[in-house]
Amino acid sequence: MLNIVKVNYLLFYFFLSILYMESLLRIATTGRLFSFGFLLSIFFSFSFAIILFLLSTFYKKTANYIIATSLLVFTAIIFSSQLLYHNTFRTFYSMYSASNASQLMGFWRDILALLSENTIWILTLFFPAVLLIILRKKIFTFERMKWQYRTIFILMVIVFHVIGVAAVFGGGKEQHSAHDLYFKTNNSFLSVERLGLITTMRIDFQRHLTGWSPTIEVSSPFIEPIAIISEPDHDYTTEEKGLENTKISDEIYEDEVEYNVLDIDFDSLISTEDNDTLKKMHEYFQSVPPTEKNDFTGKYEGYNLVLLTAEAFSPYAVHEELTPTLFKLVHEGYHFTNFYTPLWEVSTSDGEYVALTGLIPKSGVWSFHQSSEIAQPFVLGNQLNTLNYKTVAYHNHSYSYYHRNLSHPNMGYDYKGIGNGLIMEEAWPRSDLEMMEITIPEYINEEPFLAYYMTVSGHLQYNFSGNNMAHKNRHYVDDLPLSSAARAYIATQIELDRALEYLLSKLHEKGIADRTLIALSTDHYPYGLEHEEIEELAGNPVDETFELHQAPFILYTEGMEPQTIDKPSSSLDILPTLSNLLGLEYDSRLMMGTDIFSESDPLVIFQDRSFITDYGRYNARTGEFIPIEGTDIENDYVDWISSVVDSKFYYSSQILDNNYYDKVLNHSN
Repeated sequence: MLNIVKVNYLLFYFFLSILYMESLLRIATTGRLFSFGFLLSIFFSFSFAIILFLLSTFYKKTANYIIATSLLVFTAIIFSSQLLYHNTFRTFYSMYSASNASQLMGFWRDILALLSENTIWILTLFFPAVLLIILRKKIFTFERMKWQYRTIFILMVIVFHVIGVAAVFGGGKEQHSAHDLYFKTNNSFLSVERLGLITTMRIDFQRHLTGWSPTIEVSSPFIEPIAIISEPDHDYTTEEKGLENTKISDEIYEDEVEYNVLDIDFDSLISTEDNDTLKKMHEYFQSVPPTEKNDFTGKYEGYNLVLLTAEAFSPYAVHEELTPTLFKLVHEGYHFTNFYTPLWEVSTSDGEYVALTGLIPKSGVWSFHQSSEIAQPFVLGNQLNTLNYKTVAYHNHSYSYYHRNLSHPNMGYDYKGIGNGLIMEEAWPRSDLEMMEITIPEYINEEPFLAYYMTVSGHLQYNFSGNNMAHKNRHYVDDLPLSSAARAYIATQIELDRALEYLLSKLHEKGIADRTLIALSTDHYPYGLEHEEIEELAGNPVDETFELHQAPFILYTEGMEPQTIDKPSSSLDILPTLSNLLGLEYDSRLMMGTDIFSESDPLVIFQDRSFITDYGRYNARTGEFIPIEGTDIENDYVDWISSVVDSKFYYSSQILDNNYYDKVLNHSN
């Protein structure tokens, strides 16, 4: 009997070790420990502890000891890697991302820096495994367990799992509740907070194996509730721009109004479709209000286009003296004062995906990689290819990183990166200026052209010893009264500024600057900086839900009249906005963003399903809606917009999963 009791010591040690790691991760990532989510993690952790314990009881003592120690080491590796990933990307990795972890080896310098910065946390997470080795003979016995006892513990796994699931049901079913995250939606950060890391990874693994996608109750989210809103007491745009924030009429298809739609017979598609998912998609997109053509439609038809996604570009990189070209482009073009680039699950890749496709990334996968297998008729490369544009794309990092060698040619680009035609000096990160110097001659003499750039000079880590761009431009920032990391960040963005200065000079020299539209957005905020360093650059407190993601959107052509646009907008709106400006044929109902210059109601969507509208801001984590001054809404408004947001997430993933554009447009590559 004594041996059985000592064997059980190991079970409780596993349980306490897992609970200890869950607690450390919560403290390190959210700063909070005790919550309903922590209680749920206790139940699920005990089930997991029993499983580890059972795996350590099948063999003789030495083998069981090795297995038990290995399981604790492996668990510590999982928690440590998730902590490192979170401290870099501000979210947690999925099983899909883990299966592509080999691509991270290109960032070995950053990984070493992260390991160095988080050494104490990592050592602390490995403490249970070390302690087990020390206490091996003093407390524990690792004897083989008889099957009659093992059966009892298997039943205990089931019992505690059922208790955990029951607690999930008892905690409510509202948006972002434990129930919602467990059964319906994907949000790794909130799931770790409200279910625990072990449960989050188990659910993700199950969904990865089964190909699970979130489900929603299909309704008509675009039917506005009656009499719940009093109008905000402001306009969103300058008088010079002449756009008022008005709603689409209830009479959507007026004869005298033209819309950005294609001739799609949704009624016929619905009546002949046997697949329930596709039928629901046809019904949904038929219900989406299209955007009207407006005074900006075709304003830049036939223009050349230089399109850029700039690594970690932010408002803090715009400085009249240090980055004069960026300052010029921001303030002398269309000046978007209320523009956001949310951080998505796969950081750079998802940020790029949103701007180029007008779709919300699917959680749990690399959406850009998956998009290489579907038709992409609305992306600018494919659209402008049909108009005989020369379409080229460049990236001054490994050409295959995030599988861009698959996604970018599928978007209609002749694509080059390091390793498939773009030859640059060895450095980390590589120079945006050097990339411009090498590539501009490849297209500038072949109008009309579309040149797309994914830059890398602004990449973390922000220091002067391991970041070549920061070191190169250090002399420009040495005298700034800022921390070393903040100065290094600005120094990396100076390289982007020099690249754009070179681009403008070449366009002007060629005599085509006034017929070339430049569009630039970022992929994400500079998460390589600590939050206090971001606030140092901002000069004031920065709200992490909304303001942290506010970023410039550059839209500029030489000789234009500067105009200010205050309407809330985001990177999701870039593709429909450019499509309208270029006079392209597209269907505004089939994109998740809208033309910023249209009269459509603004909607900025964030990864955690927080949102901004013309009536206020909703924080999905706290459930709080903050109305704009002069605005009065009732409770139904938040539920209504949340249903619109949920629908956009769901149908974005369904477009990806079902190659929907090909089916609805009969389009083929």
